[in-house]
Amino acid sequence: MATESFDITTGCDLQEVDNAVNQALREITGRFDFKNVLAEIEFDRAKNTIAIHTTDEYKLDAIWDVLIGRLVARKVPTQNLKRKDLEQSGGNTVRQTIELVQAIDAETAKKMTKFIRDQKFKKVTAQIQGDAVRVSGPSRDDLQAAMAGLRGEDWGVEITFGNYR
Repeated sequence: MATESFDITTGCDLQEVDNAVNQALREITGRFDFKNVLAEIEFDRAKNTIAIHTTDEYKLDAIWDVLIGRLVARKVPTQNLKRKDLEQSGGNTVRQTIELVQAIDAETAKKMTKFIRDQKFKKVTAQIQGDAVRVSGPSRDDLQAAMAGLRGEDWGVEITFGNYR
């Protein structure tokens, strides 16, 4: 009897994030209300963070609105963006860091495996494998029912299903 399986993962396409940041920066530099005003958006691909640096909280919110619009247009999952607290920076400016969630954390993975166990699907099992969760079972129908159940829950990040075999 063949065993079917799929993987549950999460993440952002970093190239699309880079493109969205560049588009937002281009739009902000052309806006009248940002003329001669400090407005920086920096994307750090190695750390998976976006830093916004500007003069005050109102400008920061305006930059955030433009950035989130560009990210949505490029189909970057906004659930995977975690805004950190506002920090006061030198020269009466403010800075905010946004983290990009690229992997399912251990706590969320445990919740997913417990959810699948509690749903009592026939012979469907879930295993944590690093930053992904592998779900396997004897029939594709059971796996599709598990997918539907997982989609109906809020996990704090956007989940994707892949490696379906």
